[in-house]
Amino acid sequence: MRYKVLLTAGAESDLEALHAYIAAHDAPSRADYVLDKLMEVAEGLATFPERGSYPPELLALGIREYRQSFFKPYRVIYRVIGKQVIIYVIADGRRDMKSLLALRLLGA
Repeated sequence: MRYKVLLTAGAESDLEALHAYIAAHDAPSRADYVLDKLMEVAEGLATFPERGSYPPELLALGIREYRQSFFKPYRVIYRVIGKQVIIYVIADGRRDMKSLLALRLLGA
């Protein structure tokens, strides 16, 4: 079974911001490479989304609705609902992920 993979507006903004940052601070070719790899991660979720681990920041709160997949150091945070994979966050894992996830997923 294939799942439909959807990006929220927040996840799309994350990709744009990551690309712009890498292009400005490294090289446009590196930004394109990272974007391509993150899209491969996202597309890979269409075939087996359950393979992702639970984000430890959410697991510590007893929340098991979300999963994550990686292109290190970047994390793709998503949720499987029916036959859809909804990607909520794409971020550099070196960020303060606890605050980011609380804001983006829990509305805190």
